[in-house]
Amino acid sequence: MTQPNQTVADPSGSDVRDLDARDRTIAELERQNRKLAKINAALMQRVERSMDYQANAYSMFQTAIGLETQVRARTDELKAALDRLERTNDALRTARDAAERANRFKTRFFTAVGHDLLQPLHAARLSLSALAESGVSPYARLIGQVDHSLSTIEELLRTILDLSKLESGAFRPSLQAVGIKDLLQSVLLDMAPIAREKGIALSIRAPDAAVISDPLMMRRILQNLLANAVQYTDEGRVLLTARRRGGEVRIDVWDTGPGIAAAEQSKIFEEFQRGAAGERSHGGGFGIGLAIISRMIEALGHKIELCSEPGRGTRFSVSVPLAPADAVVARVLTGGARQEAASRIYGLGALKVLVIDNDLAVRQAMGALLDRWGCESRLFAGLDEIETLLGSEPAFTPDIVLADFHLDDGQSGLAAVARLREVRGVPIPAVVITADHSTEVSDAVGAAGCEILRKPVKPAELRALITHLLG
Repeated sequence: MTQPNQTVADPSGSDVRDLDARDRTIAELERQNRKLAKINAALMQRVERSMDYQANAYSMFQTAIGLETQVRARTDELKAALDRLERTNDALRTARDAAERANRFKTRFFTAVGHDLLQPLHAARLSLSALAESGVSPYARLIGQVDHSLSTIEELLRTILDLSKLESGAFRPSLQAVGIKDLLQSVLLDMAPIAREKGIALSIRAPDAAVISDPLMMRRILQNLLANAVQYTDEGRVLLTARRRGGEVRIDVWDTGPGIAAAEQSKIFEEFQRGAAGERSHGGGFGIGLAIISRMIEALGHKIELCSEPGRGTRFSVSVPLAPADAVVARVLTGGARQEAASRIYGLGALKVLVIDNDLAVRQAMGALLDRWGCESRLFAGLDEIETLLGSEPAFTPDIVLADFHLDDGQSGLAAVARLREVRGVPIPAVVITADHSTEVSDAVGAAGCEILRKPVKPAELRALITHLLG
């Protein structure tokens, strides 16, 4: 038993060392344990991330499969749409080709029908003119009515032919320099008798300038505009003017007629639109004149404007490019000049006229008309009869030749004129009479040094042209 205040001896050195070693072992184990815990935590995180990645990869895999299915479906739909579009394009091409063939057929049909219809109309007007000049007064009123009916038929046929050619693109403008004053004067002289009959003042104002246009188409445009102005104006005046505006010339047709309401102005250039003034007018018409004018102007590249006030009048304006100062101006064959020439000389004396036409009715009507004018006429159907004439009557040389352009068996009246000129050795004046309004025919007639008249021919214009050519 230990006594109080008795001192306990210190452990030995080996025991202390054992305790220190044990403590260090415990501390090392605790340190390693913490390290293993961290490693374990890191490994668990990796495992968890790996599992998440696998889950995401699987999800992405499933998504990719879904997208691939959608892409395949959309691809199939697109391919089907492209196939339908290709079939539609094939159908459209087929329909377009059929429409173009139909359009060409329609143009050829209207041209052929127009020619066939104009032939008897031409013969009828010639016969009617011969009857009118025969002095049988009891039938004068009836002759006037028949002539008016024939004029209406002619207008309808020409309108149908013009509209058909414009729709098919058969009109090919021949742009050249045209003297504006001569052009306006020729149009004015043609309408002057009608204006005088209605008591309407008709005048022009034009500069000495030239424009770039097709002279025939431009003359037709101005003729129609001026004819409308005279037709719808009951009193007052009609003015045809032209003035320079920059690099253009603006041609105006003014009238003091009833005017055109604002609601009608946007539709007046459409087919079969005559407006209120046209419905009230007794001058007839088909409501497509302005539609043809609009399409002609579009084909020429010109511009047209309309300004009208109901109760005060109307102004149609056509803007045409100004020609260069050194341009060669084309000659305008004016009906007015022919009328003036005819007024100077009524009869044609013992003029020798050679007529070439494959239509018997036309030859007979032309022969009767020329007899009334005091001419010596020879009537032939084609080249074979011309050759017979040249062989049997070597001394006969006509003063002028009136030849149809289209003869039988593909022959042309120009060939007959050329043959006569060649054999006789003189440039015999010739007028080619045709129902063909194509540019090719006009160019061919002009190149042959001949004049051209369109069927049905007005006898007064024919007589005036003959007088003008023979001077």
